[in-house]
Amino acid sequence: MKLGIVGLPNVGKSTLFNAITGTSNAEAANYPFCTIDPNVGIVSVPDERLDKLCEIWDPAKRTPAVVEFVDIAGLVKGASQGAGLGNKFLGHIRECEAIVHVVRCFDNDSIMHVVEDATKAVPVDPAGDIDCIDMELILSDLEVVTNRVAKMTKLARTGKEAKAELVWLEPLCKHLEDGKSARTFAFDDKDEAQQKALREMGLLSAKPVIYACNMDDDGVADAENNAYYQIVKSRADAEGAQVIPICAKTEEELSELDEEERAIFMEDLGLKESGLDRLIKAGYALLGLISFLTDGKKECRAWTIRKGTKAPQAAGKIHSDFERGFIRAQVCNFDTLMECGGKMSEVKARGLYRVEGKEYVVKDGDIIEFLFNV
Repeated sequence: MKLGIVGLPNVGKSTLFNAITGTSNAEAANYPFCTIDPNVGIVSVPDERLDKLCEIWDPAKRTPAVVEFVDIAGLVKGASQGAGLGNKFLGHIRECEAIVHVVRCFDNDSIMHVVEDATKAVPVDPAGDIDCIDMELILSDLEVVTNRVAKMTKLARTGKEAKAELVWLEPLCKHLEDGKSARTFAFDDKDEAQQKALREMGLLSAKPVIYACNMDDDGVADAENNAYYQIVKSRADAEGAQVIPICAKTEEELSELDEEERAIFMEDLGLKESGLDRLIKAGYALLGLISFLTDGKKECRAWTIRKGTKAPQAAGKIHSDFERGFIRAQVCNFDTLMECGGKMSEVKARGLYRVEGKEYVVKDGDIIEFLFNV
């Protein structure tokens, strides 16, 4: 899973990235475009279930599910026409599966707020900032779709497939021309030809979004009464998107502490869960992902699959031979294991250790042993 961190310059993207990866790989500076090439970081998905299995087994190896974050340089108004090296940065977004849109929700006169002119500071305006980024993604998509319409129009003279594509492609073009993102267009998920065309186009404004409201400590402590946060939340609610209040600077400080110090610091701040953990989990859920688990003395591991994945395809995540020679899956959900005191012997004694076949749809938190033969 790859999430692209985007936003205007100086909104806290690189600081957030540093916190996510627990490193200082991304330079954080008070000037636009201090990030030219995207920084990439691989981070683990917090999973208390995997932690518990490791307590039970004390395995030689613990392998969590992971998320890849890409820190993309700040976009500015006009990026779709190349402003601020915009075309290069938009290309980096195209490679991501979803977008973490960092929105500045704090006032600080010492940090420039840039929208169009990189030398000119303007007032903080969360709604306007979101509109600015959205419009650049939409304009970039409009160019892609317009070119495809022209191509399909020529092919439609002799091909019925191209003619069928134009039936939805032309309304999509009009939708984008009206300044609406591709996310809000009524695509047909069951139309395989349409879905293939969309994959080929890689529309930026079609990607799912999480709004990360970067706030100061006081703002995060009382987000529901923060005017900036409420502006973004209203926007997210209207789009059916997720919004997470976060203080990137505090999260960066937390990432530099050891586990014990971090727990004390979070308790002092009144936090049960870090903003980063919420962000990572939100990204996982946004893309319709779940984890199944494998356990044992050698390794306890979380495996990433999409909701609705059947047992053979889940087995294929471990090794292609598992899918090719799939016989059956022996399954116990994590919650069931905990109800039985964490003892698999008790699960089996109660008749709760299930045998499932090829049509079984794997559930989040399933602990599975696959049997196969090749």
